[in-house]
Amino acid sequence: MNLDLIKGICPIVAAPFNKDESVDYDSLRNLVATLAKGGCHALTLFGIAGEYYKLNESEQREMMRVTIDEAHKHNVPVIVSDTRHSTANAIEFAKEIERAGADSMMVLPPFFLKPGADLIYQHSLAIAKSVPNMPIMMQYAPEQTGVAISPDIFAKLTAEAPNVVYYKIECKPAGKYISNLIGKLGDSIRVFAGNAGYQMLETFDRGAVGAMPGCSMYDLYLDIYNKYFAGDRKGAIEAHNFILPILNHIRQNVEEIIYFEKKILMKRGIIANDVCRRPTFSVDEEFEKLFEEYYAITEKRFGR
Repeated sequence: MNLDLIKGICPIVAAPFNKDESVDYDSLRNLVATLAKGGCHALTLFGIAGEYYKLNESEQREMMRVTIDEAHKHNVPVIVSDTRHSTANAIEFAKEIERAGADSMMVLPPFFLKPGADLIYQHSLAIAKSVPNMPIMMQYAPEQTGVAISPDIFAKLTAEAPNVVYYKIECKPAGKYISNLIGKLGDSIRVFAGNAGYQMLETFDRGAVGAMPGCSMYDLYLDIYNKYFAGDRKGAIEAHNFILPILNHIRQNVEEIIYFEKKILMKRGIIANDVCRRPTFSVDEEFEKLFEEYYAITEKRFGR
């Protein structure tokens, strides 16, 4: 299995909606094409920032078809997340993801009612074994799910299912956890940073090979990644510091960053509307004013 198939900046694809809150597939196709032609190394569908929890099954199927079709036109791999909470449904969807032609599958372990470590392990193992030829990425997001998973569980999982080769780690702090995980599994896995890329540089120092942030500022994340792996550490630190003020403002909860991700994408002309499905984040005039000030600074580096 080619562990280097997925690496680099692999942003979470937003779910564009029309004004009536139906899925805007034209905007989705344009978004995917923009990210692919813009240099992203892979694209991730149905991440937490992609509002997967607000989509029905038929919408997910069509979004998967459109995303894979458009990304593959530009030779860009697609990771599709399997977020189903029951093992049976997750296995069924895993096989559907494989048939659709996805290059990798991310698994968000079940978190409703907080199953224990052994149940999470059994669930993840069953999914991985149901699609043995599909490279699997495990997502560890305890802040969003409220479920803690020991690196020992993941080490056991990869030992039993060798197609579990990627890990997206977004605990806080993430660095020590990543070092622990890589220490247990070594070159048999590849690790990615999450959490909007806040800890990108530290995770790269600890052996991560990429990051999976939001998609609205994809080119700024690519700039950080390219400078870091070209050996320009000073430039990477400066580029990372540049995006932190706007991130600090717009990422105080998940619905908030989804709201502003779409606002940025619309401002950049990549999607037609900044509509989020309700319930969604509510903004007031002062919050919006400061965002506009940060955006006026940030947009100067778009497209470099």
